[in-house]
Amino acid sequence: MPTCQHLTETQDPPARTPGGCEECLAAGSGWVHLRRCLSCGHVGCCDSSPGRHATAHFHQAGHPVISSFEPGETWRWCYVDQVVG
Repeated sequence: MPTCQHLTETQDPPARTPGGCEECLAAGSGWVHLRRCLSCGHVGCCDSSPGRHATAHFHQAGHPVISSFEPGETWRWCYVDQVVG
């Protein structure tokens, strides 16, 4: 499996909004799946969700790696290198 430097240098910050997507909660909207930024702990919704807030956070903040914030899932994704880890 390909890897990248970003995946090997990730942190493990606590979720800023453990109850769901930060932007969706503020707007009163829903999501499909949740992703947590491994730089700052931002919780955003996946690209299957209407808001696509996890990807929007990457474009705004430049934080390269997210992890699934779904129970039982442990994968990570690097936006920069487009690699799952």
